[in-house]
Amino acid sequence: MKKIEVVAAILCYENEILCVQRPESKLSYISKKFEFPGGKIEMGESHQDALERELKEELKITPKIKEQFLTVVHPYPDFELTMHSFICDAESKDITLCEHISAKWLKCEELDQLDWAAADIPIMKKLVNNG
Repeated sequence: MKKIEVVAAILCYENEILCVQRPESKLSYISKKFEFPGGKIEMGESHQDALERELKEELKITPKIKEQFLTVVHPYPDFELTMHSFICDAESKDITLCEHISAKWLKCEELDQLDWAAADIPIMKKLVNNG
């Protein structure tokens, strides 16, 4: 099975976290699901460098990356995903969606209201439980 390694940002501003919605996809299990922003790690990149690059590409922001939060290994039908998530601070809620179809800033206790991509669920649950 193909293995993909990615990074994801738990992007915080004041008491809210950014949740972004994927566009429609032929892969039904991720189509229009919510996720934490991020993307694939390129050859030779550190996790932090990949996360900074992805957030510049996807949201036109440069976050302050603080610490690693949780690594999730999730088998999807077509590939296995390893996702390294990091707590990050945003300077404002001012983002530009370049790849996603919508975004929501939610408090921890509101995160479980969204339809999340399966690999993002353990991160969301840990945030909800740790509040």
